[in-house]
Amino acid sequence: MGSTGIARPIVVYGTPVLHRPCRPVTEFDDGLRALIDDMFASMYEADGVGLAANQIGVDARVFVFDCPDADDVNQVGHVVNPTLVLPDLPRELDDDSEGCLSVPGEHADLARPALASVTGVTMTGEPVRYDGTGMLARCFQHETDHLDGTVYVDRLSKRIRKKVLKAAGLPTEAPSR
Repeated sequence: MGSTGIARPIVVYGTPVLHRPCRPVTEFDDGLRALIDDMFASMYEADGVGLAANQIGVDARVFVFDCPDADDVNQVGHVVNPTLVLPDLPRELDDDSEGCLSVPGEHADLARPALASVTGVTMTGEPVRYDGTGMLARCFQHETDHLDGTVYVDRLSKRIRKKVLKAAGLPTEAPSR
């Protein structure tokens, strides 16, 4: 998928906008459409499979994705004001390697539910729901976490988190909210 947006720099762990919940989107206008275009351009430029608005420094509850599901079929889309929906307990977990454009070059194993859905709206305010399996389920959880002010390394043990952040040359503590 080609993008008409402009790639913006990806902010890294330690940048305050990554460590606090994002504001809900209330205006569905050309500015939102341009933001989503820029997010796709930024994600593609950085070789990512998902990107939350705060990863380019924008305090808004929106994410984009172009990510394969468990059947290796690429799913492409965006969700504004997403709500994550996980299966009831007990849930099957997928313990796999996870990385983040805001923690460049590093990965760590992190167990997440193997199935996940997101509901929200499109850039025009139409209701949308995406159901994810495999890496796509992980992507939905990862990007929704971003919008809630959580970076995946925050879910790791303190020892592993410090090791990953140090290897990436980043601060080993998040700024206080």
